[in-house]
Amino acid sequence: MVGSYYFPGPSVRDFALFKLVVGRSFLFFALFLFQHLNKNRLWLLSRYWWLKNLPARLLAACLLKKMALTESTMLPLGTVAPDFTLPDTVSGREVSLNEIATDKGAVVMFLCNHCPYVIHVNEEIVRVANEYSTRGIGFVAISSNDVVNYPADAPDKMKIHAREVGYSFPYLYDESQAVARAYDAACTPDFYVFDKDRKLVYRGRLDDSRPGSGKPLTGRDLRAALDAVLVGADVSPIQYPSAGCGIKWKR
Repeated sequence: MVGSYYFPGPSVRDFALFKLVVGRSFLFFALFLFQHLNKNRLWLLSRYWWLKNLPARLLAACLLKKMALTESTMLPLGTVAPDFTLPDTVSGREVSLNEIATDKGAVVMFLCNHCPYVIHVNEEIVRVANEYSTRGIGFVAISSNDVVNYPADAPDKMKIHAREVGYSFPYLYDESQAVARAYDAACTPDFYVFDKDRKLVYRGRLDDSRPGSGKPLTGRDLRAALDAVLVGADVSPIQYPSAGCGIKWKR
């Protein structure tokens, strides 16, 4: 038409380009945000529910970027559980291995507040601990991270975290990191199962679920080991290392 102009509406290609630009802009903003929050950035994930509901791929991109995956060192089976006495950040009292180990067995877990691999499995840890503690298995969690450089893992925040997540077991603070070294712990989460004689019968992963993997949490590997311990059967020697954030050793 003479004297007028026709402006076509947006095409499918235009919409696709718009989604790409907006999506990448949000991703870059998220990366910028978490980068500049530095060591406390992952603490937010344990505190704010809306971060937990971000798409799994975005979580992996934002939170696991620059975080090297560390696997368990796999302490030799048959190792006798090293003794320890550490402060429980929840109750405020000293807790020893003698209080945790039972005549059925015990699970020693190395965890921390901020690691996304731990955050990912927390709900299943709580389920397993609640279920098997009623069957006589003792549970304890230990955090050995350097809190000077990683203040999100400080004892006062451990207490808050344990209550928010629903830990039913002591959450101990290994300030000297001596206990982590005695257990040859390397990552969080890291799981150790000891029988009634306090001999190591299982070490490694909870199951094969990882952040962003799309695999459901089942606790299959840990549950199988505990089921065997409870009936006095041999635990399968086919065991896979856990994997997560490396323990933050003091410099």
